[in-house]
Parts: sequence; structure tokens; C-alpha cells
Amino acid sequence: MLYILYVLHVAHVCWNEGVAMKQNVTISLDRQTIRKAKIVAARRDTSISGLLARQLEILVGEEEAYERAERQAVELLDKGFHLGGGAPVSREELHER
Repeated sequence: MLYILYVLHVAHVCWNEGVAMKQNVTISLDRQTIRKAKIVAARRDTSISGLLARQLEILVGEEEAYERAERQAVELLDKGFHLGGGAPVSREELHER
């Protein structure tokens, strides 16, 4: 069986000291996926490149947010929680009558 992949060039915007710099990314997709992506992009009034760039930005943002939340949770666990109560009591003090 022969598979034909079409190459799609995507322009990605990078920021360097406040200046937008584009970097090209090349991906290979099958013809049907590209056709459907064109339809989705047209419905959203954008290009396939814009569609992919936005989805990648969302994915990266979610990953960064997860990692940040994970670090904060680990810091809280390392710090510990005060669960009330006072200083430990000796066995004798507990069993005084």
C-alpha cells in the first residue's frame, strides 16, 4: 500500500527581547487531514498555520501551568501543614489519673 504524505510548512512566532521572530516548522500530514484542517481553519477565519500555532501555544501554556502547579504543591508538602494540637505529651502524662 502506498501512502503519500503532504508537507505543510508552519511559521511559528518567537519573541526575542520584545521583537517577534518567525521560525519555520515542517510537519508531514496525510492529504485527508490537510483537507479537513483547511476547512476547520476557514471556519475559524484563519490559516492552517495560524490554527496549529494557536493550538501549540495552548498546549505549551497548559504544560507550563501544570508544571508550575506541581512545583507549588511539592513546596507546600515539603513545608508541611500545622494540623493543630500542641507539643507531644509523654505516656505518663496521658495516663495520669
